Amino acid sequence: MVFFHKKVILNFIYSLMVAFLFHLSHGVLLKADEMAKKQTLLVGERLVWDKLTLLGFLEKNHIPQKLYYNLSSQDKELSAEIQSNVTYYTLRDENNTLIQALIPISQDLQIHIYKKGEDYFLDFIPIVFTRKERTLLLSLQTSPYQDIVKATNDPLLANQLMNAYKKSVPFKRLVKNDKIAIVYTRDYRVGQAFGQPTIKMAMVSSRLHQYYLFSHSNGRYYDSKAQEVAGFLLETPVKYTRISSPFSYGRFHPVLKVRRPHYGVDYAAKHGSLIHSASDGRVGFIGVKAGYGKVVEIHLNELRLVYAHMSSFAKGLKKGSFVRKGQIIGRVGSTGLSTGPHLHFGVYKNSRPINPLGYIRTAKSKLHGKQREVFLEKAQHSKQKLEELFKTHSFEKNSFYLLEGF
Repeated sequence: MVFFHKKVILNFIYSLMVAFLFHLSHGVLLKADEMAKKQTLLVGERLVWDKLTLLGFLEKNHIPQKLYYNLSSQDKELSAEIQSNVTYYTLRDENNTLIQALIPISQDLQIHIYKKGEDYFLDFIPIVFTRKERTLLLSLQTSPYQDIVKATNDPLLANQLMNAYKKSVPFKRLVKNDKIAIVYTRDYRVGQAFGQPTIKMAMVSSRLHQYYLFSHSNGRYYDSKAQEVAGFLLETPVKYTRISSPFSYGRFHPVLKVRRPHYGVDYAAKHGSLIHSASDGRVGFIGVKAGYGKVVEIHLNELRLVYAHMSSFAKGLKKGSFVRKGQIIGRVGSTGLSTGPHLHFGVYKNSRPINPLGYIRTAKSKLHGKQREVFLEKAQHSKQKLEELFKTHSFEKNSFYLLEGF
């Protein structure tokens, strides 16, 4: 009888799981009989992207750099969307040669590199994941953040709840046995949580007030009266002549299998025009990013603001610097892959790209007409459903319940 070390078995199982992931992602995998003939052992890995560019990744894996240089300018710009610390997957043969790689550039889109014969190919494909809906019912014991993390093992969910409510809920005044409920979705790849959770509905109940929050298809949160809970305002970052390229999620063509989004707004402006920070925040990145050229990224709570194709940075600006809304951070240029001087301005909320124009110079919004009528009907139904869940779950012995679905 042959015995295998537990770690070896787990690694083998994980390799099979990653191989299946590539199969789901329209990968060009060898068929079982072909693998048998070639005696190919595929090894899957789950890795973390660490300060690499796509060019650096190709060089590290001995892949011809023409794979990058043959891309269109739009695709080169998309490749600059790869974020540090993102989880990506590789599949290698017994000689450690890269067979395939899946590298996310957003929560919905990924770069797919694969070897066919002696050649390598690159494409942009949708991310395949399993989406699960869960409901958290919680009786406060210590603090909202600590209790949510204890119940879900998900710090991102706790942060997102705080950011969603912002200053509309006095979290520090909550006391023991106050109630919190969150209905949210989580995406999973190969059994691992991927990206950010999405809150669909939340409720914070104190002795005096109940604070409801409902997500809307426009990406904003509204209360039970269809009033926006907490709007965030951005300033236009540059004096521009025109919008040369609008924001777009793009579309995935089922036959051609091509999807080309544009995760930002391009403001055409004179070379050297001043760029102002659209919000308060802290500099999370300043430097060069492949197709984006010179880039500044500013982080504020769940927001990440990207300013690209800059010609220069403001003197003294560095990673970790705190900037105020309206502060000069650099000048317009045409660095990276750019056909002319302009500012590419991208806004990401909880890692998801959103249209910046929807959040510039707008006050808190309120839904109107049919849109408001439909929203209120759904909100009332959800409130009743949540009330029933609290009635049927006792908190005498358990401080929380994590339920599948809603």
